[in-house]
Amino acid sequence: MSKKILILVSGFPGTGKTYLSNILINKIKNLNYISPDDLKEEIYDKYGFNNNDEKEKLILQMWEQYFELMEMNMKNKKNIISDYPFSIKQYSKIKKLSEKYNYNVLTVRLLADINILFERQRKRDMSLNRHLGHLTTSYHKGQKQEQRTEENGLLLTYEEFSKRCSERGYDKFVIGKLFEHDVTTYNDTKYDKFIEKIINYIENLN
Repeated sequence: MSKKILILVSGFPGTGKTYLSNILINKIKNLNYISPDDLKEEIYDKYGFNNNDEKEKLILQMWEQYFELMEMNMKNKKNIISDYPFSIKQYSKIKKLSEKYNYNVLTVRLLADINILFERQRKRDMSLNRHLGHLTTSYHKGQKQEQRTEENGLLLTYEEFSKRCSERGYDKFVIGKLFEHDVTTYNDTKYDKFIEKIINYIENLN
């Protein structure tokens, strides 16, 4: 494989994007991982925020850092993998960078039934392993919240979750070659074949 690759693992929240990214990292040599969520958490811990306006400014700062990291990796001809519910907001910048540095882009889009995803997302958000900064409009490092409910504003309602998924176009985002898989129910055989299809495509790039 001589071509430089950028793998974008995209799709709805709760589809297992990071899980798939880790599998691909283990199977494909020399993939540099860039995670918007990891960058968010670092910035949240470093600066904190007292309201939604401050949080949004930190998110903008995160995206600047994210694209700087992506461009730095591209300048150094590194293969990249990144996972996020990518949308039209990131489309033009990623496309522009990939064209500038002549990268072969793969979009790996994961989909699932919205009802199943809502339950998966809720379970993840209720876990104390989930960084509180993703859920609240006021956060400073070390802050804890044991009770995560709709009432205290830390969990999305079904209506909010469904609206976010439909309006942001997570299921429409694509740059380059598209690989799509439905993870409503996990089937090891189908999942393994899907991964094999991605790897075979990459290995056959010139």
